[in-house]
Amino acid sequence: MKFENCEINGLILCKPKIINDKRGFFTETFRKDLFDNFTGKKSSFCQTNCSESTYGTIRGLHFQISPSSQSKLVSVQSGEILDVALDLRKNSKTFGKYFSILLNDINNYQFFVPKGFAHGFSVLSEKARVQYMVDNFYDKKNEFGINPLDEDLNIDWKVKNPVISDKDIANPNFDKNQHFNF
Repeated sequence: MKFENCEINGLILCKPKIINDKRGFFTETFRKDLFDNFTGKKSSFCQTNCSESTYGTIRGLHFQISPSSQSKLVSVQSGEILDVALDLRKNSKTFGKYFSILLNDINNYQFFVPKGFAHGFSVLSEKARVQYMVDNFYDKKNEFGINPLDEDLNIDWKVKNPVISDKDIANPNFDKNQHFNF
């Protein structure tokens, strides 16, 4: 498995080694020892989530604040998504900026999104099944979101006629004066 730092500090792209033969392929989807060695921190994933969505769906931008903030390791089991991480770390040089990456069932990449980021994705294929591990349990009282269509963020979700939950579209726009507690 290879790891690459992304343009925004803290974001990591995980590229698994895929072994192909006449039966199909094999890959290790997660190796704690290699991941921990690359990050220099001990990972502690405790919950795995899975969603399936149809083309045009946008889920996010979601995050949890302290004491329930979460890091996520996102992968796609089938289909293709545009995965997006928005930097909410007030003291970061990239505060308010986002990074996006294509994840699909061909490249089998995984995207690590640490605490301090809002996360979301759009479905680019007919259907996509997305799985992600988190290092803190879901906590409704510390869950928040940002409107994914906020014009100031100008995220190109690469879909026409997006399908967004009422809850997500009702989230406030990003405001650089907000202070998020991670």
